[in-house]
Amino acid sequence: MSAPKRELAFAKINLSLRVLGRRNDLYHELQSLVVFAGISDRIEARTATDLALDIEGPFAAALSSGRDNLVMRAARDLSDLCGVNAGAHITLEKNLPVASGIGGGSADAAATLRALLRLWKVAPEGTALTRLAASLGADVPVCLDPSPALMSGVGEKIVRLPRLPEFWLLLVNPGAALSTADVFRALAAPPLASAPEDVSLPDFVMLDGLVSWLENEPNDLERPARALLPVVGNVIGQIAATPGCRLARMSGSGATCFGIYAKEAEALAAASAFATAHPGWWAVAAPVVSGSG
Repeated sequence: MSAPKRELAFAKINLSLRVLGRRNDLYHELQSLVVFAGISDRIEARTATDLALDIEGPFAAALSSGRDNLVMRAARDLSDLCGVNAGAHITLEKNLPVASGIGGGSADAAATLRALLRLWKVAPEGTALTRLAASLGADVPVCLDPSPALMSGVGEKIVRLPRLPEFWLLLVNPGAALSTADVFRALAAPPLASAPEDVSLPDFVMLDGLVSWLENEPNDLERPARALLPVVGNVIGQIAATPGCRLARMSGSGATCFGIYAKEAEALAAASAFATAHPGWWAVAAPVVSGSG
């Protein structure tokens, strides 16, 4: 019997998120600089005769372990793709808040795929794994390799980046969920005027250069998210006011917001301050991870 296979499902943070327009297929053309924070859900896959999922952890109650769970869908689809007859008993330790703009479900699905590839000793040919990941959700492909990336299209175009300067993130969620569909609907993006050009990113050697670039590359979903859930603006303002914060904004479609810090001590102090001031909120400090961990 194979030993259990374990994978971390790191929080996906959109440092920037431009919505370039609505395409003819009604999807939105996006451009986003993505990093992964060193705070994660955890996946463990063990040999079994059938597919089964247990969910534990602080946010377990927000999820169902039924067939529609993204982890179960990932397992079934990989089994079908590779012709696997074996099952797997999967345990998801849910440490990240649900529907919070940090790609938790997508990261869970990607981590499940990585774990089962090792448990079942299979290797899909060519781009089959990427296509499977994309069928599960637009953010799943980028989560297959939790390293910095520039995403574009609807998430299918991924350019992995050289190592970014080291920095820390403060992540804060006020305990409120935002529907991605509602946020995009409130944005009311116009039709895409023309095919977007490829973006060439500068070489971010220093954190100052990254922050300066980000100041001109906002999250276009932040404005509609603030209108739907005004506390988002409050969270961003409080993060920006913490000592050492270089930039504060919302990730994804919200409601998790983040701050960028050069020093670990600054991020940890900010997280401690939020825990004291808002004990009902989720607030953690974490470094940016540079690879698959």
